[in-house]
Amino acid sequence: MPTVKQIEDALFRLAPKETAMSWDNVGMLLGEPEQTVIRVMVALDITEDVVNEAQAENCQLIVAHHPVMNCKWLPVQTVRSDTPQGHLLLKILRGNLSAICMHTNLDVAAGGVNDCLAEALRLEDPGPLGDQDGLCRQGKLPAQSTVPDFVKQVSKALHCNGVRYADAGIPVCRIAVGGGACGDYIQAAIDAGCDTFVTSDLGYHDFLDAKGKRINLIDAGHFPTEDPICIKLVSYLTAQFPELTVIKSTSHREVIQYFVEGEK
Repeated sequence: MPTVKQIEDALFRLAPKETAMSWDNVGMLLGEPEQTVIRVMVALDITEDVVNEAQAENCQLIVAHHPVMNCKWLPVQTVRSDTPQGHLLLKILRGNLSAICMHTNLDVAAGGVNDCLAEALRLEDPGPLGDQDGLCRQGKLPAQSTVPDFVKQVSKALHCNGVRYADAGIPVCRIAVGGGACGDYIQAAIDAGCDTFVTSDLGYHDFLDAKGKRINLIDAGHFPTEDPICIKLVSYLTAQFPELTVIKSTSHREVIQYFVEGEK
């Protein structure tokens, strides 16, 4: 059976460490490198529910997209049981679990987060979005669509709880996609000749300016736009290590709910 370190090496072959952004925290972040692994759980995030599920499934390793410790947003200064971060880290370690996280290196990887998003939306001829760190992708629909119809397609394909969007009054044909928070790439999508951009975590002014910039904006949510990578990771690890049991978390799902007027 492989060790945690061997699995980390295999994941870095898929998404090389050196392609991660300078501020990022990727690779094996918790645990024992030489621990033998029999069962792996894959999830977008390592939450307390995911840890409980991994323990119930007798897993030795959790592989996630988002770092369980990310020094850009939440520096680790202490590990205390009376803080949310410390409580989670201690729970992982006391449960004899290891954690590997592949973040921005998996975003830009061939076959990574954004290729999986393009595939989920059935874009044809997907490729890089200009010279933008290799992060976003662009492609085209098999046939032109209206914005409302394409929004329905996005919602169904990504299993969204809800979708925010701005209709710029132009048909949907050439689409840019950016899993997670990629609002900084709106202008790159426009410059590349895209009429529509699917991403998440967009702000009010992004939507306000969409019509003037002549680009349809679709915010499908952070979790839905990135979660397709989890199935890819399950398949990849199973192919690399046929002796492993690799499962996707069922406890981790979209946490944002939408209230619609008239709903009971």
